[in-house]
Amino acid sequence: MLASFTFYFSINTIYAQNFDLGSWNILNLKYNQNEKLSFFGEAQLRSLIFYNNFHYYEYKGGANYKIHKNVKLTLGAGSYQTYKEGGNFVLPKNNNEFRIWPQIILFQSIGKLKIEQRYRTELRFTSNGYRNRFRYRLGISCPLGKVRNEYKPFQISASNEIFLPTMNLILKEIEC
Repeated sequence: MLASFTFYFSINTIYAQNFDLGSWNILNLKYNQNEKLSFFGEAQLRSLIFYNNFHYYEYKGGANYKIHKNVKLTLGAGSYQTYKEGGNFVLPKNNNEFRIWPQIILFQSIGKLKIEQRYRTELRFTSNGYRNRFRYRLGISCPLGKVRNEYKPFQISASNEIFLPTMNLILKEIEC
């Protein structure tokens, strides 16, 4: 019942605001070398109109190392490309960015709930100069369904993230 109401409400809201439905496509790959070391890759493609008017893509990858059962370190890097809106990758490019990010992820369980806290520093080399920021994400998930192969195959999760620019950037932007 709740899912039906949410779907109905979302569709009516979209039409009432004359809102174009875009697309956000993500492909994730992960390879576990062993219990401590893993590698990942991700590609994203975004559009402003449903599978048309593409304006953004990114690809990134990195390595994770589990230093404790509740602590994982990551080093990642990626390319992030943003184009002018109004078509499929219309030039000029708004931003050409390369990022390197170290991060630490802390895991905790409270009953069935799994809590994840991610702390990330981004070193951002953009077409507009160097920038950096700190990110904090809090996520909560709960496994659902019957146990299969020693785990539950489904989960419901929610997360939110805070982006914090460095003080130097804030002062530089105020001076301009």
